[in-house]
Amino acid sequence: MGKIYVVGTCDTKDSELRFVKKLIEDSGLKTVLVDVSTTNHHSKADVTPPQIAAHHSKGTNAVFLDDRGLAVEAMASAFQNYISIRDDVTAIIGLGGSGGTALITPAMRFLPVGTPKVMVSTVASGNTAPYVGPSDICMMYSVTDVAGLNRISRQVLGNAANAIVGMTVYQVPLSTNEKPAIGLTMFGVTTPCVTYITERLAETYDCLVFHATGTGGQSMEKLVDSKLIGGVIDVTTTEVCDLLMDGVMSAGEDRLGAIIRTGVPYVGSCGALDMVNFGARATVPDKYQNRNLYMHNPHVTLMRTTPDENRLIGEWIGHKLNECKGPVSFYLPEKGVSLMDVHGKAFHDPDADATLFEALEKTVDQNSNRQIIRLPHNINDPEFAQALLSGFIELNQSSQLKT
Repeated sequence: MGKIYVVGTCDTKDSELRFVKKLIEDSGLKTVLVDVSTTNHHSKADVTPPQIAAHHSKGTNAVFLDDRGLAVEAMASAFQNYISIRDDVTAIIGLGGSGGTALITPAMRFLPVGTPKVMVSTVASGNTAPYVGPSDICMMYSVTDVAGLNRISRQVLGNAANAIVGMTVYQVPLSTNEKPAIGLTMFGVTTPCVTYITERLAETYDCLVFHATGTGGQSMEKLVDSKLIGGVIDVTTTEVCDLLMDGVMSAGEDRLGAIIRTGVPYVGSCGALDMVNFGARATVPDKYQNRNLYMHNPHVTLMRTTPDENRLIGEWIGHKLNECKGPVSFYLPEKGVSLMDVHGKAFHDPDADATLFEALEKTVDQNSNRQIIRLPHNINDPEFAQALLSGFIELNQSSQLKT
């Protein structure tokens, strides 16, 4: 077994870090205390700031700067480079405020999924997406500031230390499942389609379903890039809506990028391209206040996309598909792209759907390896789901999918 890396800025959090380090060592595990302070103080950590800073691409002088923001950014880069060459990282735990969290978590995100990662942070109760990204970092709110040991911080830090020990000692054995892994994207409004497919592919494939909430798409594509997923059934491309219309569940400009880079077999569709996601009703931007809005729950408000927006969405996806070198089939459900896009439901809009489909057909350069396929079904109809399933099997057979 390797070591548990305990990481933080010892110039301000030495006692807290050593408290966590001792608790872990008391359980019989080995630790490495890493000091990522951006002040070049006299550190007694196992790995000191200059040792970390030396791993910056531009050297130590690029890290110890008067500008704190630039120094944190530079140290984060150096620490990620340092972690990337270590072969003894069994687990990692970090302590920090907003700066320390921004400094430590990029290195955590670099580590493979499954490596235990705990970040005790003062910002863990807010928007953690910038810190967690597509990784499996466990964020724990510190309750009090990470600024000395007290009756509250001892409890929280003790729980965090014991959590990382438990994750390390009781790790689930690596799967012996030799079935090829495929990725699928799902929203609540496309669940029947994805469920139909996974139930019928489960004996042949290890089906990994990702919730298309922005980080879901990012996570799937990270695994595609890592060659841990060898094919994709992208039922739910809704993250593109949020990217183009400033919603809160965007996967960024690189959505579909891993498909382009790797050439894995790709079957896609228009799942939930009828909606943009926002937070609570009051958070919807002023420019959208008079639109067709639907309160999914008190914390999520959906906005129906218009024909003009759907044209942009179709063109964006189409241009991405044109860059794909691997086999691509993209299916258009003429009777609706979600459970809400059916007759009598809040987002039923055949004109908007028709504009989306026309934009895709006009934009995509179709050939024997890249096809757009229209079907007279709703995306959740069994006939449509079966078509996606059959299409994927056909692409897979033609490309001899391997993991």
